Amino acid sequence: MLRFAPSPTGDMHIGNLRVAIFNYMVAKQKDVNFIIRIEDTDKERNIEGKDTEILQILEKFALPHDSVSHQSENLHMHQTLAIRLIEEKKAFVCTCTPEQLEADREDAKKNRVAYRYSGRCSYVGAEELAKLKEDKIPFVIRIKTPDAAITNHDLIKGDIVTAPNEVDSFVILRADSTPTYNFACACDDMISGVSLIVRGEDHLSNTPKQKHIKQLLGYEQETEYAHLPIILNTEGKKMSKRDDASSVKWLFKQGFVPDAIANYLILLGNKAPTEIFTMPEALEWFKLEHISKSAAKFDIDKLRFINRMHLGMMDDKRLSSLFGFADTDIGKLAKIYLEEASTLNELEAKIKPIFIPKDFESEWGEQMRIMEKLIADAPMIDTFDEFKSYIMKESGLKGKNFFKPLRLLLTGAEHGPELSDIYPLIKSYLLEVAS
Repeated sequence: MLRFAPSPTGDMHIGNLRVAIFNYMVAKQKDVNFIIRIEDTDKERNIEGKDTEILQILEKFALPHDSVSHQSENLHMHQTLAIRLIEEKKAFVCTCTPEQLEADREDAKKNRVAYRYSGRCSYVGAEELAKLKEDKIPFVIRIKTPDAAITNHDLIKGDIVTAPNEVDSFVILRADSTPTYNFACACDDMISGVSLIVRGEDHLSNTPKQKHIKQLLGYEQETEYAHLPIILNTEGKKMSKRDDASSVKWLFKQGFVPDAIANYLILLGNKAPTEIFTMPEALEWFKLEHISKSAAKFDIDKLRFINRMHLGMMDDKRLSSLFGFADTDIGKLAKIYLEEASTLNELEAKIKPIFIPKDFESEWGEQMRIMEKLIADAPMIDTFDEFKSYIMKESGLKGKNFFKPLRLLLTGAEHGPELSDIYPLIKSYLLEVAS
């Protein structure tokens, strides 16, 4: 069982999409379930509708899943398991005030040591709960520090050993009785039977805490982990929301297609037998163990190249539908312009002028008017050479006075691919084009 567990707190980051793709691919290779868990316990940061948006994006990338759940649905189970840990003396009730905790942090700072919980409340057990609730004294529940180091064998990073004091006595249930991220995450992975967790390396510090929780709850199933290196921006820093290209929505708006984005994210920091591929093809050779341990730099130019290749591979009729047509010829027309364009937006900027009213007020307007009338009255002409000869003969125009206005009339642009390549693909639209 593998899972993708996004939080509905903002636009999907390409790093999160990469995690989703890898989880799906490994689940497919292992022939096990792939589930989606929306981690919505941080109510203050949740944005309404983002959970639906996440699922829509996964659909665009053809990442089918076996089930969808919201973490908040398991609230009662989280609370029950936290109380059980208290009763088994594996966790304790903490009534430390924010002021006390801040003072402890300041002391640690002065002494130039990492902050660790003082242990002030570590003796407070389950018997104190009823009285604290009755007296309305705020409290949280903390798990006890592990007795020994926690070792995690990461499929990408190798063995990682975490000392007990680095895990510390962290909070598992907040004062409002909601679970913290690590506790809810560990409990839900146990409940679902998740056997392999693929996620970003920013979760490396969470893994020993979650393993500790599972151990104290007596969970015996072995869970494997793989932490993906971060993606860097052009400045060599971790990509953040300030980087436009970090947003999957932004990439869509720029005209990048899902197949190309997926191709690039699978290729990023990975060993691949070829640069251009589809996800089904990648399933034949993809291995988590082949991913580099080092961070990978995001290269928009590389993505543009891959996007151009995938647009060129797309079915002609399907490509035309992205511009409002259902015509194989328009798809072929678009591919001619791939010499000059790399995204759907750039292609549209080339194709749209062909089908909109032309500017007859330009310096070539008079010649264009002559040609417009001739085309309106002309019979259907199959080849460009025949069409060119007919218009040239009937108009009496030659040289620059012929070719320049003809290009403007047919394409709306002064430069571009050969008209002999364009004409066969637009001839059935000539009355619309030449107007």
